[in-house]
Amino acid sequence: MEAGPRDREQRETPDGSRLGSDAPGLSPDGPDLNEDGTPEITPDEVEVELRPQRKLRIWQLAPIVGLATLGSLMFAFPLAFGSGDGGAVLAMLGLLLCGCAAGWGLMAARRVGYTWPGLPARGSGERPDWRIIVLYAVGVAVPVALAVWRVARLR
Repeated sequence: MEAGPRDREQRETPDGSRLGSDAPGLSPDGPDLNEDGTPEITPDEVEVELRPQRKLRIWQLAPIVGLATLGSLMFAFPLAFGSGDGGAVLAMLGLLLCGCAAGWGLMAARRVGYTWPGLPARGSGERPDWRIIVLYAVGVAVPVALAVWRVARLR
């Protein structure tokens, strides 16, 4: 079943099928192939990606960056300036907001299809290397442990 208007000039191919004048080199069942099996592409043909690009948009990034900035400031100022008894609570709240922003960013990136360096793409069927996972776990655990230790020393 064909879609579109039928007012275009058509020509006949050697096998008896008909082509529109705007589709050189294409047969009804697909592109013509060269001797080596690759599709024959003429200068008149243009390939267009129909699916939208999967990337993070500004409306996805803005709240994540804002939350991370607010949490970083709430965490850093009590640690840097030692603001009394409430400093530890404010710093832990800032650390919590930073963690929430990081998790939110990870989930947004995963939904778009991004993966962490060294890990296989989602749905590829490959197993992740356990050494990379341990490296990521240590890379997160050490800063969190240092941050909690520093906040605990405020008291």
